[in-house]
Amino acid sequence: MNSLKKWASAAALLALVHTAQAQTTNLYQQIDQLADQLEPKVIQWRRDFHQNPELSNREVKTAEKIAKHLKRLGFEVKTGVAKTGVVGILKGGQPGPVVALRADMDALPVTERNSLPFASKVRTTFNNQQVGVMHACGHDTHMAMLLGAAEILAQHKKDLKGTVKFIFQPAEEGAPAGEQGGADVMVDEGVLENPKVDAIFGLHINSATEVGTMKYRPQGTMASSDNFKITVKGRQAHGAYPWASVDPIVVSAQIVNGIQTIVSRQMELTKDAAVITVGAIHGGVRSNIIPEEVEMIGTIRALDTTMQNQLHEKLRRTATLIAASAGATAEVEIVKNTPVTYNHEALTAHMLPTLERVAGKPNVLLTKAVTGAEDFAFYQQKVPGLFIFVGGMPKGQDPTKTPAHHTPDFMIDESGLKLGVRTLAYLTLDYLNTPMQ
Repeated sequence: MNSLKKWASAAALLALVHTAQAQTTNLYQQIDQLADQLEPKVIQWRRDFHQNPELSNREVKTAEKIAKHLKRLGFEVKTGVAKTGVVGILKGGQPGPVVALRADMDALPVTERNSLPFASKVRTTFNNQQVGVMHACGHDTHMAMLLGAAEILAQHKKDLKGTVKFIFQPAEEGAPAGEQGGADVMVDEGVLENPKVDAIFGLHINSATEVGTMKYRPQGTMASSDNFKITVKGRQAHGAYPWASVDPIVVSAQIVNGIQTIVSRQMELTKDAAVITVGAIHGGVRSNIIPEEVEMIGTIRALDTTMQNQLHEKLRRTATLIAASAGATAEVEIVKNTPVTYNHEALTAHMLPTLERVAGKPNVLLTKAVTGAEDFAFYQQKVPGLFIFVGGMPKGQDPTKTPAHHTPDFMIDESGLKLGVRTLAYLTLDYLNTPMQ
């Protein structure tokens, strides 16, 4: 009799498992069908954002459009977060964890140069210069994909075992001079609290990754980004009598050369990549005057926090000692901007089957780290996070000939957007159903 009861209990449990699996499979199918139906709408959103770009901390009209749509979906909506950011909260039909999904909103001071019928014609003032404004990094696609995911998940509210936060973030490219903005400000203003986020997901379209594929990497996937300024001070003199000077231009040239040996000869490059780039040098006003002072600015990139600190130390030492050897001085200022974009190892492993399900295992590619930077890293410092790349390059195109991000010719194949929409929805559903322990 007891064995019959045990058998009946086991059979009932197995039936429940099969029923749950069937319901989940059916839900995936419904998500895919909705993504198909929404694709034209997502593309239209993208084109509207693309044609009407706004620079960092100026995304006013962009935010209004996003907030209006989220309110129409019945979300709890907060505006004015980190100046122009928008946060939408969708509470599922059942209790559970909290997942955050993030998209960035800002465009770049780049003048668009292509034949798209929806190309940006917007111009504005940036750093006291008249510039074009363009979504030259794909943030327009990020917003459109997240709005698509929001619409899908809203239609399955009753099936969600938890809460979803939709974070539309301003100033990912950096706030204007004298202002604050971006992910760190959103974190400071409590975007990961009330309700407290358990995991956060983000994606970035990539113009050199083929449509239908995605790339991921556990641990450090994008570099830290720090700015530096070196001020070299010497002694001014007539250009005809250089021996009367301490020439800061010559000293600066030696410092630039010395900086090259920091990465090439002093860093363990088999561990991770590192970059120090001098982006500008300013000094002097006439051909026959040796100036008193020269200023150079640049960027430091690292994929490891220890290496990041080593680069700072070695840059200070190289600049100050080279200057001292010539009788000059060098003041080195380093400003930390963005930490390493670090994909939580356990979360990445936990969600990898989801990525393989949504794109197909052969289309999910383990990638090398890149020395570009992403302020998504600030969220990852607080909660487990996963940041992936979604393909936006036409199939069969040579990635080496594809216009790069942040350039006037940058273009995206819009057929790649549907995969991004499905990915955001799948990641949310799977994490809420099976949260990482």
